Parts: sequence; structure tokens; C-alpha cells
Amino acid sequence: MADHELGFPPAPVRITLRLEGLVAGIAAVTAFTVVGGNWWLFAALILAPDLSMLAMLAGSRIGTQTYNVAHTYVGPALLGAVGWASGVSWLIPIALIWLAHIGFDRALGYGLKYGSFKATHLGWIGKKSERHSLADAA
Repeated sequence: MADHELGFPPAPVRITLRLEGLVAGIAAVTAFTVVGGNWWLFAALILAPDLSMLAMLAGSRIGTQTYNVAHTYVGPALLGAVGWASGVSWLIPIALIWLAHIGFDRALGYGLKYGSFKATHLGWIGKKSERHSLADAA
């Protein structure tokens, strides 16, 4: 039986991960407000990490790897840390926008990809008829 037929990941884990994303998104927007971020910049950049999907034009392996790099908390955490440590303050709002994007994506169920945009660490995206096993997606 395929993982998605077994309820992978289990519902309590999926819900916890989605709530974690929501909290990260809300915290990032709150911090953005506290640091006095420009809302025009927020509007302009909130979907920027999704430009990583263009890497799918180079193939699904490169596309999913690029998407995953752009959608982990590591990138905005490093960018924010560099901005804070170096005194380059304009990097911090950008890192918070990036963090908010990832958090809200996770809250909506868009997780890291497994070789296909439909198979994620938060479960499957799309209709059941369109799903494949994780082995097929890898």
C-alpha cells in the first residue's frame, strides 16, 4: 500500500506542521511590523520565493531541489542573521518577508517537494485521482 493511502504523514503530524507554519508566518509579520518594514516591499516580495518554481523548466529534479532550498527556514534565518550581525538592516525585513511566505505556505499545506510538486512532506496536493505513490514521484 502506498504511503498516501496510509495517511502519510499522519493527520496529527500534518496538523502540527501546518500550525507551526501558521505561527511562523504570524510571527514573521509581527516582527516585520515591529522593525518598521515597508508594506509596499512586503507586497512586492511575498510571492518571490515561488519564482523558484521556474527551475522546473530544467527538469523535475532540479526544480524540486531549487523549490525546497527556497522554501526552508534556513535561508531567511541566515539572511536575517547576516543582516543583524553586519548591521545591514535592510536585509532583516526581506528575511522576515521570506519567512512569512514559507510559514503561510506551510499553513496552507504546501510543503517541501518529493520529486513532484504534488508529493510533499505535508502530504499530497491535489485530487486523489492525480496522486501517485512517493516511489513514483521520486
